[in-house]
Amino acid sequence: MQKHQKMANDYGAPKDRYDAFRNQMLRKRDQFAKQYQRALEDIQILEKIDPKINCEKAEFGAVVITNAHKLFISISLGKITVDGQDYFAISAKVPIYNAIEDLKKDDEFQFNGKKFKLLDVF
Repeated sequence: MQKHQKMANDYGAPKDRYDAFRNQMLRKRDQFAKQYQRALEDIQILEKIDPKINCEKAEFGAVVITNAHKLFISISLGKITVDGQDYFAISAKVPIYNAIEDLKKDDEFQFNGKKFKLLDVF
């Protein structure tokens, strides 16, 4: 953000009405500011997870192992690898969470026409 602000300042005022360099630098600065703000919000959400609590049902902060996926219910980060194991960090806003919400170990659920079983929740 600072780099693009400095470039825009160093460039000065637009040279003519078709000169978009300064505006482009300011748009990039604003884009990075939005991404930074979203990252700060995600960090605040992650800080709400207490790693000492062992979840017994599929809820925020839980790791859910199904016969097809390993899910970490937190924020949407996509695939993450921990100790050589692939997990999918999902938010509580995605459709699969609606299918597994409040389910416990050994419960079954259907998602996209397929049957799944919760092998473990912690």
